[in-house]
Amino acid sequence: MLTQIITFLIFFAVIGCILYGRRLIRTEKVDAVFGNPERARGGTHWVIVGSSFLLLVWLYYSWDIAKSFYPKSANELCQVGKVNDSLLGLKYQFPIEEREFKSTAQIKKENKNLQLILEEIQNSNELNNQQKTILASFINKTNQLIPLLTNEDLIEIETKQKIDDITGKINLLTENFQKPDYPFETEQEYNERQKAVSEEGGWGIVKVSAGTGSIENTIEVPLVPATDRGLKFHAAAQELNLISDEFFKLRNHNPEFKDQIKSLKEKIKAYRKDLDSEDLSSNYAKNIVKIARRIEFASIYPPNALDKMQNAIIKFDVAQKEAQGGLRFIDIFLFPAGTIVASGPSCSEQGSGRWLPKPSDTFNKFALMLKPSVGYKDIPLLWIDMVDVSKMIGFILPDWIADILPGEYPVHTKDGIVKQNFKGYVLKVVTGDFDLFKVPVPYGHIWDSFMRVFLGLVFGILIGVPLGLFMGLNRFAKGFFDPLIELYRPVPPLAWAPLIISVLGIDNTGKVFLLFMVSLSIMIISARAGASGTQLSKIHAAHSLGASKKQILRYVIFPNSLPEILTGIRVAVGMCWGTLVAAEFLAGTTGIGFVENVAKKYFQYEVIWITIFIMGMLGLLFDVTLRKIIDKTIPWRGKG
Repeated sequence: MLTQIITFLIFFAVIGCILYGRRLIRTEKVDAVFGNPERARGGTHWVIVGSSFLLLVWLYYSWDIAKSFYPKSANELCQVGKVNDSLLGLKYQFPIEEREFKSTAQIKKENKNLQLILEEIQNSNELNNQQKTILASFINKTNQLIPLLTNEDLIEIETKQKIDDITGKINLLTENFQKPDYPFETEQEYNERQKAVSEEGGWGIVKVSAGTGSIENTIEVPLVPATDRGLKFHAAAQELNLISDEFFKLRNHNPEFKDQIKSLKEKIKAYRKDLDSEDLSSNYAKNIVKIARRIEFASIYPPNALDKMQNAIIKFDVAQKEAQGGLRFIDIFLFPAGTIVASGPSCSEQGSGRWLPKPSDTFNKFALMLKPSVGYKDIPLLWIDMVDVSKMIGFILPDWIADILPGEYPVHTKDGIVKQNFKGYVLKVVTGDFDLFKVPVPYGHIWDSFMRVFLGLVFGILIGVPLGLFMGLNRFAKGFFDPLIELYRPVPPLAWAPLIISVLGIDNTGKVFLLFMVSLSIMIISARAGASGTQLSKIHAAHSLGASKKQILRYVIFPNSLPEILTGIRVAVGMCWGTLVAAEFLAGTTGIGFVENVAKKYFQYEVIWITIFIMGMLGLLFDVTLRKIIDKTIPWRGKG
């Protein structure tokens, strides 16, 4: 229901925003020249159109629209897929799906193989004339096997009767299939089926284990027929499987064929008995008998022997397509780039709906993974925990503060009592071993990744910006630091990752230092470019007004460098996110990259898309924040 409402809202939003945008264009002032940045400001309605378009494409190609408007369509298509899978083997015997009879194609193929072997034998210099004559006779006898199967006068009455029986079963199935109450289900069978449907759940439903709280495997497509139409196809598929098995067990082996192939096998066996297994003549004889066996096990019949059966199959195929009714249009229009297919007793999504998870399933699983009771690998994506302030104090204050104080730490008495002294109390404070009051603190995979990027970026800014300004203003700094920066800057961050993680470990220290290295070079280059690009006339003007070096740096050079610095921060954010995910792929037990790496191993497409969505949203959050900072700190940009 929610997906249906969202779909309608998206349509109305897109249409409304487009109409509003066209009306705004007609009423807006047109005196602004082309290229004026003011013409690109605003346009929130076009943002809505773009976002709605992306969401609509996701809903459509993930088949979530089909799931919301026709929730049982996948189950019905599953049953139809079972019928098509059962029919496939039978239809391939006739010119229905193929251009010719399969027996015709088999005869052409084996005749060609025999002809190729005969030509090789005749042109061989390693075989003597006697061997060539014997092998040619084997080929001739193998060729003579085929007319024994295709001659209508030689087919046995029993074989004809079995073909007629199979044809009759197909016609009876077609007749019953067209009846509205097929497959004649009793009330008890109906109740048992509905119970099985209820236990199995819906299409793509997410189940959470009651005992462990972990997410169980999702059912891709329900198998038990949930509707009367689905039951009709399910029952027909079961009957077709029995008919198909019966047909493929049938062989058109008349007495003459049996005698001929038995004689051929015995002669080839006797011929190879006295030869080495590696002998060329023996290998040719072995290949000839392989062809004879393929002819023996192929379903080869006289040209018109299966005409009635072919017509019966076509008639049933037409009947089953008619029985699909509106389901065929649902399949065509609401299941783009694929459909539901069956393979044996199971069904699966084949197409865009397989690798593009449905938004409803994705957000459902996202909500479950946010909870501590479910999470991902026992850790939620994001949650709030109440943490005592003392723990934060103990984390911030170094322990050596207590060590440098005069005196000794308290020692227990002979009664086993420890009396605290001043130094002991200070140690408790710097280690956080006391109770104060609790404050909400976020934690989880998202928070870990966010903090790693944030800390790496902050350290890169705090060190990179001053160093970059220094290099842009001082000849010594530029000459001394430039080779060091340019030596490691072109190296891809992932090249440093194994070394840094090996030295600093897989915890936060190694990842934050790697992100610091990524952001440092970008911030140095940005700040240096901003400082060296300051107009000399502005600096001369400041000198003439009596400004000191510090004032020139603060009021002239730094403001002129801000556009470059803030642009560098936006670039560094993107680089840090890409590097972090790769680093968490290599080593880690928490973080968005770790979640995606584990999900990849188990083909959990919903989780993979969740991590992609989270990274995009966090990156957007950083970027929007920087845009606001840019608008506040350098409002003159583009107006000078």
